[in-house]
Amino acid sequence: MCGIIAYAGDREVVPLLIKGLKTLEYRGYDSAGLVVKQNNQLGIIKRAGRISELEKSPELGSLNGSIGIAHTRWATHGVPNETNAHPHLDCKKEIAIVHNGIIENYAGLREILKKKGHNFISNTDSEVIAHLIEDFYHGDLTEATINALRCIDGTFGLAVMSKNEDKIVAARRGSPLILGVGDHEMFVCSDAAGILEHTKKVIYLDDNEVATITKENYSISDIYGNGIDKKVHEIKWSIDQIEKKGFKHFMLKEIFEQPDALENTLRGRIKDKNIKLSLNFDIKSIKRIIFIACGTSWHSALIGKYIIEKINRIPVDVDYASEFRYKNPIIKEGDLVIAISQSGETADTLAAIKEAKAKKAKTMGIINVVGSTISREVDSGIYLHSGPEIGVASTKAFTGQVLAILLISLYIEQEKGNKIEYSLVEEITRLPEKARTIFNDTEKIKNIANDLRESKAFLFLGRGINFPVALEGALKLKEISYIHAEGYPTAEMKHGPIALIEKDFPVIFVLNKDNLTKKCLSNIEEIKSRGGKIIIVTSDKELKEIADKIIYVPATKEELSPILNVIPLQLLSYYIADLKGIDPDKPRNLAKSVTVE
Repeated sequence: MCGIIAYAGDREVVPLLIKGLKTLEYRGYDSAGLVVKQNNQLGIIKRAGRISELEKSPELGSLNGSIGIAHTRWATHGVPNETNAHPHLDCKKEIAIVHNGIIENYAGLREILKKKGHNFISNTDSEVIAHLIEDFYHGDLTEATINALRCIDGTFGLAVMSKNEDKIVAARRGSPLILGVGDHEMFVCSDAAGILEHTKKVIYLDDNEVATITKENYSISDIYGNGIDKKVHEIKWSIDQIEKKGFKHFMLKEIFEQPDALENTLRGRIKDKNIKLSLNFDIKSIKRIIFIACGTSWHSALIGKYIIEKINRIPVDVDYASEFRYKNPIIKEGDLVIAISQSGETADTLAAIKEAKAKKAKTMGIINVVGSTISREVDSGIYLHSGPEIGVASTKAFTGQVLAILLISLYIEQEKGNKIEYSLVEEITRLPEKARTIFNDTEKIKNIANDLRESKAFLFLGRGINFPVALEGALKLKEISYIHAEGYPTAEMKHGPIALIEKDFPVIFVLNKDNLTKKCLSNIEEIKSRGGKIIIVTSDKELKEIADKIIYVPATKEELSPILNVIPLQLLSYYIADLKGIDPDKPRNLAKSVTVE
């Protein structure tokens, strides 16, 4: 969740750390801080609030040095304030740490260290790491850190420095961390975005690995000190992909990027009406599919259930990743567990994959971030290639996930020797251009948002494959506008939610022009008779007369309709948030990559 950046080199470190923190701010923005080694002392500055508060600190001008670590926080233990902000120091103020994760046994360790005379300042679990390293420190920071980590239960992405040594020690378990390899300089970062301006050469640390960097080189070992050789990867995307390019917010930019992102997901995967995927197992042997995901990815999994059960007639279960491993899941021969995660670092999803592998299931990932932990953990998978998603509320990753699931479904049929519906394949290739046409109505959607922005609650309704789209529309509105919203299957409206309907209560219907349309008309009339306000997202021009507001999307095949139908809902949520003066890129209490349980 939190963002970490560290540097050892020849350059002045403070501007570099501040700029890196700004790039990583989507990972957490409750507080921020940095520490720099200068004149064999540690100079530290911390501030509550966003990185701009840290940047305004007059003390920054007095910090000079070429080795430092920095952190932007998403609070778990301890309220967001200056005291609980990272970095944390040991008693002697000679060792500093920044930490992402949760130390599960921190309370016991804290009591042991207090009895040894250690004095704790903050209410965080993280501070215990600094004191534990201090307790083991005898002149070698790497050795002390390794000894400390052996005492810790829980997760960590960690960077450590000492006033006595010109190096930084980094370690990970459950929380992402990479090394950046430069020319006479080295970096540690939670996310490649934070260092991409400086180097494209990275090393992905795996769980229970410890790295030591100086400006000239690096070494990596396991938690027992055994040396490890790691491959250096080259990042393919560029710094301009994580800039706003004239858009007011990253979220709006990423909504508009969806046609291109869909093309990227398709690229090279349809040739001569055949689906081209590279999977490391026999897909024909699969008898059941289990999707595991969280949040928006869980909604794409629900759509996947509709798609695969309709096309492949394979039974599909959809589980919250956070619940999967705690229910002792029943895994049988022929089961395929598919993890869906934009970041590829979601802690619950990663834990669920490990549980599935322990039970001998085949595993697969639908991931956006190349080189992420889940992508390395699964047996096989599909990268979305949607490009970096900086806005906390996922948009282009969601539509890419749904498209990837459809490709998997068609691939299964193809590999089984069954006939693929070629008209569906052709419609898939038209999808990006159809998505582009939706942006011709952005002013209309913005005007609808202006009419609805003072509403206190919303109801989103959809049937069949578009019920999960209703859930996703409700989630987007909650995430970024702080307006309560619920998503339901349209017919379930009579089983409770209709009690909420009163004059001008907004109800958003997601309707395809299909055999279910007439079924929904009576539900619309039931809401109108109670004074509710009807907003319809549809390709059916005949619904204009019964809607208070209508947003048209291009007609398409049922299996593709969620991808087009969700885009107006994303825009509606974005404009409501923006009109209310809320920053949709950094919604309160949320962070982009959920790397703690």
